[in-house]
Amino acid sequence: MYLGFLDMNAGFLIIIAAMIIGLIARSKVSGTYKRFSKVSTERGLSGASVAREILDSYGLANIGIQEIAGNLTDHYDPRNNMLSLSRNVYSGNSIASVGVAAHEAGHAVQDATGYSPFKLRQKLVPVANLGSQMLFPLIIGGLFFHMTALYYLGAALYGAALLFQLVTLPVEFDASRRAVVYLERSGNMTGAELAGVKKVLSAASMTYVAAALASLGQMVWLLLAGRRR
Repeated sequence: MYLGFLDMNAGFLIIIAAMIIGLIARSKVSGTYKRFSKVSTERGLSGASVAREILDSYGLANIGIQEIAGNLTDHYDPRNNMLSLSRNVYSGNSIASVGVAAHEAGHAVQDATGYSPFKLRQKLVPVANLGSQMLFPLIIGGLFFHMTALYYLGAALYGAALLFQLVTLPVEFDASRRAVVYLERSGNMTGAELAGVKKVLSAASMTYVAAALASLGQMVWLLLAGRRR
């Protein structure tokens, strides 16, 4: 029993540590983005124009770019071949805007070139969503009705959500790498501007690391709690 108590505490500590890392990561990305959103590129490049250049360089004229509301709501949707950029990123000419737009264009390139982790992540989306939605109903149901199988079914579904988070890491890192490589080769940005882009993308990547750690911590806790039962 004492060892079980220690196991549960260890699980809680993992979750708390992940939450703290997440808060730090979100604070860092917010601060870094705000800092470089105030620094314009020397050539006045907008996020939309840079994204278009990247897509066209890969022959991806079929992928559209649209402006959407919100802040940092930027994303690429492979279902309709659409790159959606938030207002500040779409029309902004800051270092932050260019970095974010180039990163999202990198996802479109991953899709077009058949980048394996990207394809795997897309296949995991439905089951990951199901796992996130059904986790607590199954866990609570399993505890309430004393059905261990139901409990572990919830944990298994959440495992799919965890796998999604883990696969997301190489996808996001690779998209940032592609963005930086293109910007370096294009010659459209100065060394100082590229350094700023790298800082913005590096800060953003930490939010995905934090999310993966949080999911891992919760999974460990679920397994420890199940074993204790």
